[in-house]
Amino acid sequence: MATIQASGIMFAAGLPSFYSPNARVSATMNAPKIRMMNPISLPKLSNKVFVEDNLDLKNGFKNETQNMEQHHDDDDHKLVAAKFFGIMEAVADRVEMHKSVGEQRNNWNHLFLSSINGITLTAAFMTGIAGTSSGSSLLALKLSSTVLYAAATGMLALINRIQPSQLAEEQRNAERLFKLLHGELQTVLALGNPSDADVNEAMEKVLALDRAYPLPLLGTMLEKFPSRVEPAVWWPQQQIRRKRRLTARKMNNGWDSKLEEQMRRIVEVIKEKDLDDYLRLANKALKLNKMLAVSGPLFSGLGAVASAFVDHHHGSSWAVIIGVVAGALASAVNTFQHGGQLGMVLEMYRGNAGFFKLMEETIESNVNESDVERRENGDLFEIKVALCLGRSLSELRNLAATSSENGEANNIEFASKLF
Repeated sequence: MATIQASGIMFAAGLPSFYSPNARVSATMNAPKIRMMNPISLPKLSNKVFVEDNLDLKNGFKNETQNMEQHHDDDDHKLVAAKFFGIMEAVADRVEMHKSVGEQRNNWNHLFLSSINGITLTAAFMTGIAGTSSGSSLLALKLSSTVLYAAATGMLALINRIQPSQLAEEQRNAERLFKLLHGELQTVLALGNPSDADVNEAMEKVLALDRAYPLPLLGTMLEKFPSRVEPAVWWPQQQIRRKRRLTARKMNNGWDSKLEEQMRRIVEVIKEKDLDDYLRLANKALKLNKMLAVSGPLFSGLGAVASAFVDHHHGSSWAVIIGVVAGALASAVNTFQHGGQLGMVLEMYRGNAGFFKLMEETIESNVNESDVERRENGDLFEIKVALCLGRSLSELRNLAATSSENGEANNIEFASKLF
């Protein structure tokens, strides 16, 4: 209920007679009551909800990014592993190739040896018979022996040029080294995921072996009669050393001044004893092989000329003698050169010199590296050197101590006990 009260207001005119100045006017207005409904409930939004939702969104995005990066890394590792397995397959294929070619060229040596000796001795025999013949039989024997001598001379010149026994030894060495490389690649896979650097290093090693021991005979065949024998080189000249730790980290990576000095002494012994000795023997074998390579065709050619002058009626006994003796000498020279496989002996000495050259470069590259953490682990490296030289660790240390006491490596034994 609303009550309106107003004070009396005096008007100048038109007022009723009963109106009093002090009267109060009172009026009442009835209006309906407005009743409020139940209040509307609004959800209470907390700042905590917004924060948690925002964190969940960020974490989800971060996890998704990490998963994508991990997936990308896995793809990279799979690609590198695929490349590595491809190289291993190529290496395994090269092992079989060099094995087959080596057997083929070894057969060449035996077949040419027996064939040329048979031809030469037959020609010498026919020359001797021609000296006691006359008429048409004399002409037939002369022509036959001359043709046989000429054929033997041509084949001798060919095999002396290519040296089948040396070719076979090259392929045997290549087969062994490719097998060794295949084992190294398997070790890399066993130690962990290979990297791009491992792939590049493996490629360089494969190509270096291909250059050192080529398969073709034409164009890329190694020189069989160089002016001087040099060690065989089958490793990359700028090789990348892998630093894979096989053991727990150790102070100075297993190196100390004593081990460095020991390795320097061993390098001196290798250079002045083993490497120098094998190069000396290789050069002697080269000189002997050169002499025999010239003597064989010379004797058989001389026999061919002498057999052409055999004549029973004109007293040509000198032609018969020279023809027969030259054939015998040619057969003897061929047997000594290719039966004794002088080419194989030369390649063996050259390969052994290369082995010691590789050891020398490997030891020096580690010792001369100023950062010990970039070197191969010292304890592991010492074991490898000892095994390569066919010695125990105590024998290896005694060798270095003996070299240090004598002052000159020439006064002590050879470093290697293997060969």
